[in-house]
Amino acid sequence: MMNASAIVQIAILYFVIYAILKGAKGSRFGQALMGFGILASLLIAFAYLFHFDVLTRIVQFLLIYIAVSTVVIFQPEIRRILATVGAFGFLEKPKYGPGDAATPDLVVDTLIYLADKRIGALLAFERGISLRGYEDTGVLLDAVFSRGLVTSIFTPPLPLHDGGAVLRNGRLASAHCIFPVSNNPNLIVSGMRHRAAVGLSEETDALVIVVSEETGDISVARNGKLFRYSGEQRAESLHRWLARALPRASGGASRLGTLKRWLGKSVDPLQKGNRK
Repeated sequence: MMNASAIVQIAILYFVIYAILKGAKGSRFGQALMGFGILASLLIAFAYLFHFDVLTRIVQFLLIYIAVSTVVIFQPEIRRILATVGAFGFLEKPKYGPGDAATPDLVVDTLIYLADKRIGALLAFERGISLRGYEDTGVLLDAVFSRGLVTSIFTPPLPLHDGGAVLRNGRLASAHCIFPVSNNPNLIVSGMRHRAAVGLSEETDALVIVVSEETGDISVARNGKLFRYSGEQRAESLHRWLARALPRASGGASRLGTLKRWLGKSVDPLQKGNRK
């Protein structure tokens, strides 16, 4: 008969496994983890079913080497998942006044304006994982978000138009920042802004938005995936993304609220663009 201690241990194990699978969902690491689990289960079941002792030992050694190699190969994905989990232990986001934080409507209006004017832009919205390391590579601003300010930042040949801008708690934290560039082979024909957006989304849980100066399309990078939006679908799609990325007007998000949202609905309903 199971006692209370056994139930608690099973619940903890279930939560840990679920959190790992939730964080890895949709990533290359998640696919590799699923494949590794299926392969390991089949090999172990086959070896024990037919009592192949030698094969069982070989399988055990192979599983150890596969597990170690998986950690090495998918180090960026694992680092992002661990950073996401660790973000819940830090301080709550600071509160802000109603006039300090950008609203989804304002951000969408600004992005559509930049797209119509063919002004390229790269904006990263900080979420659970801090972007201060990337922020330090640029020029610190800590400014109120406005269409005029964002336009002046990304209009060439002004000195801040290269690189990306970081938004924290609805404010422009910095501009002219350097983001990591993704090595995803599917992005070989994409521009540097798009590759940098995907690269940052691979390393962190940030929502990164790119405005193309060539086509006027707007792309959203999230968890290493790129979703492209054009025409009339731009505004509606951006509203859905930004409603989750921007802070609420009532104040900072608590750690418990962040954890509930992270373990709650996935972002699949938002991902209606042309994924690359």
